[in-house]
Amino acid sequence: MRLTAILAIMPQEVNDERRTVKKPPISDPINLFDYETLARKFLPQVAYDVIAGGATDEITLRRNRSAFDEIMFRPRILVDVSCVDPSTTVLGQRIDFPVMLAPAGSHGRVHSDGELASARAAAAAGTIMVLSSASSFTLEEVAKAADGPRWYQQYFYRDRGLTMEMAHRAKDAGYSALCITLDSKTRPKKERDLRNNLPPSRLPNYAGLGLIENSPEPGITPSRTLMDLRDHSATWDYLDWFVSNSPLPVIPKGVMTGEDAYLCSQHGVDSIVVSNHGGEVLDTTFAAVEVLSEVVAAIGNAMEVYVDGGIRRGSDVVKALALGARAVLIGRPVFWGLAVDGEAGVLDVLRILRDEIETTMAMCGRPSIGSIDGSLISASPPLNPQRIR
Repeated sequence: MRLTAILAIMPQEVNDERRTVKKPPISDPINLFDYETLARKFLPQVAYDVIAGGATDEITLRRNRSAFDEIMFRPRILVDVSCVDPSTTVLGQRIDFPVMLAPAGSHGRVHSDGELASARAAAAAGTIMVLSSASSFTLEEVAKAADGPRWYQQYFYRDRGLTMEMAHRAKDAGYSALCITLDSKTRPKKERDLRNNLPPSRLPNYAGLGLIENSPEPGITPSRTLMDLRDHSATWDYLDWFVSNSPLPVIPKGVMTGEDAYLCSQHGVDSIVVSNHGGEVLDTTFAAVEVLSEVVAAIGNAMEVYVDGGIRRGSDVVKALALGARAVLIGRPVFWGLAVDGEAGVLDVLRILRDEIETTMAMCGRPSIGSIDGSLISASPPLNPQRIR
């Protein structure tokens, strides 16, 4: 169902004397910012704030976005761009374009189909969904909803048996990699949620563990949160243990320095995600894209690198690839698409990004993902005051 079925389109009114036209409200979004505007109109304020909010003063949240605006293209001319191919591979899996769905909890807050709809959209778009362990449906239910490739996100828990149980559940359900979030070992201060007195959401993947987030179950008194299950004392030894015993490739998420990227490469992981959790964890960090080149330089060609945070345009994706990322992940735009039009909305968000990626590649003279490199971009304008008259 297109958005035109949801919003009434106001007729155009023309003033014969001034020849001015009153424009209708947004009917079909043409970019991700349109989707955000519509999602804000559709959602209760509390639900919108959960998606939009960041930690404390939200400086990093804003910086994630603004950092992309400081990166400029150096387009090349007279290149054959009659056939532009945005396809690539991640961990050997072909995807139609280098955008994946980031792990973000509780899609059910904005649409009743939640992650089921998101998974179907990702499969239809030819890309990977990374399912959050805090999803509104179990990992098994989401796996049955669509046949596309998928990864599973989890944490290091105090109970290592639970850590390995989650990993094997994911493997048994057909997930092909494990994304381990490492950048949030304590509860962040999201002030929008505190002011709104955010109600807890159900976490069906953790059913039976007595979490406050879940509805009370017979014989179990809820007494713990998901944060209580996570191992705040986890070190590199835990990562060694997990890599040695994991049934699937391991992808740490939350790397923000070259030092940690290098250590990850020495501890046997398969790839890494450069991420500051969308600005939701620690405020006043660099934007993820700002540290991307540092991370890539630290590990060389040892493994693939992905990045998330602030990506709203296909041109942002191309810039990230020019800085060394293999692919990017998006989080908030998925919620916007869901809120506006469910599965069709998420699919349209992905379509818009793919179209913009192809357009940017063609305009820059880079017809394939492999032709995108660091020479495509510059972080400062090529101005020489001595040459300006």
